[in-house]
Amino acid sequence: MLDANVKNQLKSYMQHLKRPVELVLSTDDSNKSAELASLAQDIVDVHELVSVRNEQGKRSPSMSIQSQQTQTNITFAGLPMGHEFTSLVLALLHTGGHDIKLADDVIAQIKALPGKYQFETYVSLSCQTCPEVVQALNMMAAINPNITNVMIDGALFQEEVEQRDILSVPSVFLNGEPFSVGAISVAEILNKIDVNAGARQAEALNQKDDFDVLVVGGGPAGAAAAIYAARKGLNTGVVADKFGGQVAETVGIENFISVSKTEGPKLVANLESHVRDYDVDIMENQRAIELTQDGKIKLGLENGAELKSQSVILATGARWREMNVPGEQEYRGKGVAYCPHCDGPLFKGKRVAVIGGGNSGIEAAIDLANIVEHVTVLEFDSKLRADEVLQRKANSMGNITIITQAMTTEVLGDGKRVTGLQYTDRATEQSHHVELAGVFVQIGLVPNTEWLRGVVEMTERGEVIVDARGQTSIPGVFAAGDMTNSPYKQIIIAMGSGATASLGAFDYLIRQGETVEEVAA
Repeated sequence: MLDANVKNQLKSYMQHLKRPVELVLSTDDSNKSAELASLAQDIVDVHELVSVRNEQGKRSPSMSIQSQQTQTNITFAGLPMGHEFTSLVLALLHTGGHDIKLADDVIAQIKALPGKYQFETYVSLSCQTCPEVVQALNMMAAINPNITNVMIDGALFQEEVEQRDILSVPSVFLNGEPFSVGAISVAEILNKIDVNAGARQAEALNQKDDFDVLVVGGGPAGAAAAIYAARKGLNTGVVADKFGGQVAETVGIENFISVSKTEGPKLVANLESHVRDYDVDIMENQRAIELTQDGKIKLGLENGAELKSQSVILATGARWREMNVPGEQEYRGKGVAYCPHCDGPLFKGKRVAVIGGGNSGIEAAIDLANIVEHVTVLEFDSKLRADEVLQRKANSMGNITIITQAMTTEVLGDGKRVTGLQYTDRATEQSHHVELAGVFVQIGLVPNTEWLRGVVEMTERGEVIVDARGQTSIPGVFAAGDMTNSPYKQIIIAMGSGATASLGAFDYLIRQGETVEEVAA
């Protein structure tokens, strides 16, 4: 199953095992079962602490990773390859006693959870976001034997997906009931199942000393700002929902100078690792909702906590722009999607639409055309805005229809899922109906700045206005990345603006005479 190179890498990783691991296979006569059995044998071959046995389970093919010593259970229903191969390797290591990279207090919180928690996580193997969720739940399952998690390949268990009306991944069920859709971290999971977690976090945050620089956001701009501030010896904090932002959902990155090609999740992991190399106080799963200034700058958080700092760097990035038409919110996650790589496999053999004719839209249409029956591209303008090479590729595919001057007016459904959409031909003003199962929205980004309206100066589009040093209209408050009025929204530009804002904040603090002793010296 595994080639020699991958098998050698796996052997190297497995040297970290400290206790026996048992692989429990549930198989049938399918090709996927044969592949899974071959994969299990490859794992057994690389380390003497791993054994395998067969036992018919709820789903076939599936492989449970168990420890008799700790009584933990992590299951993969399907073949955990593609992006989920890393999830498999980590599950093996954690079950086998390798250290789990979570804070001691988080591990203690997971161990102390009362009751039983049976998680089921539906994924697609092409989804970039899914492994983050699978790995979060798997870590919890490796810590607490009362927690189990099953990764389920939605493309392989289509009947189950349809029964549960799953049209977006990752979709998580807890004890048989819907729990979450989309990215979710360990901290967010704990906040949902441990009712007192938020209050404890707020209390701890309120006790923190004042910062010299407080970065709001964990994307490329925020990471660069934090690193530059820490290197200057400043007391630096980062407040973020999670690391990565939009980059975490980017499949291929080929314009990051000096790196010929990488993937979003890999770049995000490298960003976070680089920030953690420095003495930076990282406060994840925290959302800023208020910015005020009264001598020092105060940042109010959603959980009620308040942080204080001599300067603040705003780097909250942007999110997918929505169509704002009837039915979009009602059927979000039920056929309306924003990540074709994540959710595309759930629409195998069906008809879908892509809204938007820019690079993102046409790239999405090309990718989807290899999975679905037919793709209809709806572009508002009279011509596509995508690069010519992408247009040629799309036009060469027999199952892509491109319609220009099309204004989407409504997403239609049966109450459970999308069944079609309505659009108006802007040239003739005639209304048209398209029957389909999914709508992928690819019409650009909108800055995450609503919470700053009336606080800092913005453009009409909600972008924070900054000067050459990243300074906003408020002294001591800087901004960087896609949330600003920078004309170009690119990863490398966001990083550069993050560094600029951090140097601007350092210069501001020097002039204020309020920096730490090391800087003053």
